Amino acid sequence: MTGGDGSGSGRKSIGEKVLSLLADVQAGEGLGVLLLGLNVFVLLGAYYLLKTVREALILSESGAEVKAYSSAAQALLFLLIVPAYGALASRVNRIRLIRWVTLVFASNLLVFYAFGMAGVHEGIAFFIWVGIFNMLIVAQFWAFANDLYSEAQGKRLFPVIMVGASRGAVAGGQTAARRIGTLGPYGLMLLAAGLLIPCILISLAIHRRAGSASPHFAAGLPETPLAKTGALRLLANDRYLLLIALLMLVLNTVNTTGEFLLGKFVEQAAHAASADVLVQKRMIGEFYGNFSSLYSGLGMLLQMFAVSRIFKFIGVRAALFILPGIALAGYSFILFLPLLSVIRWTKIFENGTDYSIQNTTRQALFLSTSREAKYKAKAAIDTFFVRAGDVVQAGIVMAGTAVGLGVQGFAAINLVLTLVWLALAAGVVREHRRRAQNEPATAPSPAVPATTVARPAGA
Repeated sequence: MTGGDGSGSGRKSIGEKVLSLLADVQAGEGLGVLLLGLNVFVLLGAYYLLKTVREALILSESGAEVKAYSSAAQALLFLLIVPAYGALASRVNRIRLIRWVTLVFASNLLVFYAFGMAGVHEGIAFFIWVGIFNMLIVAQFWAFANDLYSEAQGKRLFPVIMVGASRGAVAGGQTAARRIGTLGPYGLMLLAAGLLIPCILISLAIHRRAGSASPHFAAGLPETPLAKTGALRLLANDRYLLLIALLMLVLNTVNTTGEFLLGKFVEQAAHAASADVLVQKRMIGEFYGNFSSLYSGLGMLLQMFAVSRIFKFIGVRAALFILPGIALAGYSFILFLPLLSVIRWTKIFENGTDYSIQNTTRQALFLSTSREAKYKAKAAIDTFFVRAGDVVQAGIVMAGTAVGLGVQGFAAINLVLTLVWLALAAGVVREHRRRAQNEPATAPSPAVPATTVARPAGA
């Protein structure tokens, strides 16, 4: 395989010409982009089915406060999961890693289905599991994509690949809203489990295409397991990675505090409408299904028509400041107008921007890092540090509830945290610029040892 930006010198296919309306897709890159887009479409579709089920179960069985505290438990579990994931990545090649992790999650859903149909209240356990599934499976996908492309290619192609994620989120949310009344939450679990199997097959097709000396993927070591350097050591030795980790912690604290406010209002509305728990589950499920469809639809529009142009005209660095700017404006409105409609639309704009502009920007930040950073450090950042934001948020909710803090009080806390977020974004931009100028502020991440022996493809 060759490196570089993957520029194609041949003629574009019809599909590549269509994709070029969204981003700068060059000749020969179309099939790889479409396969990755399809992969993340199916993954996000499955997740949004499960996200709707998660909200229906946790809010009807336990309430918004327990939901907030359950988020914190995910961060504690990631202290065990991230090292185990890193150890597995150091023993198997990337396609075996993807295959086994995905199969484990699919089998877990069958267990949840069986217990749920038996009448077990599993809202808390399922909420924790969905958070782990979402963070790890999506981080793994983007580590794979980062491993396939050079930095120049990724900046061009990630915006169009992310369109698949946006479409999957919309499709998953709409399907959940329409089908939860007929299939019920447990039927949606089975549907999501079935969707994970094609993801393995698509990943295998991409892996084999990248390993066939294709000039449209960056040079790499797809059959070689990673070095044994741990994720925390990678973060400790690289200021750039550490700043990204802290930024994600604060970002998620702001986001989940906003989710708590929304969940509290929705819970109160459902309880006021009916005393029947089953009716409450379906009402909450329908609300969140429609809510997810709205912000996912916004995210899709931004992804299709804005992200590639933002990258082209203002760059990845400037794009980091868009979401905190929206959060600053949104929570200022909530501070003065603490209404369900205001919180709902603030979260629609916040989530829509997060899942399009912010998410694509975050993935692009890892293009210039080592393979170890892409799989291990990224997994730690996208799982433990994101969920550590849930721990902080749970503390905020616990303390705020204990002192009777109202909606305006939580909104004021989010405004202060958003200022911290902006400062961290400035730090990431500074370190990213240093890397681009070949003047890293810290020692480079360790490379794969030369003595590592490549393993055969894990078909």
